[in-house]
Amino acid sequence: MPDESTTPDLVELQRRLTAATNRGDADAVVAFYASDAVYDMSPVGMGVFEGQAAARGFIADWWTSYEESEFEAEETLDLGNGVGFRVLVHKGRPVGSSGEVQLRYGTVSVWEDGKIARITNYTDIAEARAAAERLAQERG
Repeated sequence: MPDESTTPDLVELQRRLTAATNRGDADAVVAFYASDAVYDMSPVGMGVFEGQAAARGFIADWWTSYEESEFEAEETLDLGNGVGFRVLVHKGRPVGSSGEVQLRYGTVSVWEDGKIARITNYTDIAEARAAAERLAQERG
């Protein structure tokens, strides 16, 4: 029998993560995170959240500030060594507003055993890409 890869397909996992986000299913989103995962929003000045419960709390708070919300992955990459990179566009209508806002950002994720160990979000896409490439190389 040929050897089969035990490495999860990070592109597919990230695609599923985006789909769960668009369903507004916080439990499904957090199921992608390791129990001790770190959700790092410090590059955008919003702090660091450690553990599934803290990540879920932040995500749920973020989502409840919108009447309507949608995420689109413009780019999804597996950079190797458990490092994923996505460029996301978040469009939404804030609660009590008739206008729409849009945020384009980069996400760097470190995956271990099919779960996110750490995810860091950046508003500067070039900074996110450089951080992801550096991290993939360091982990190699």
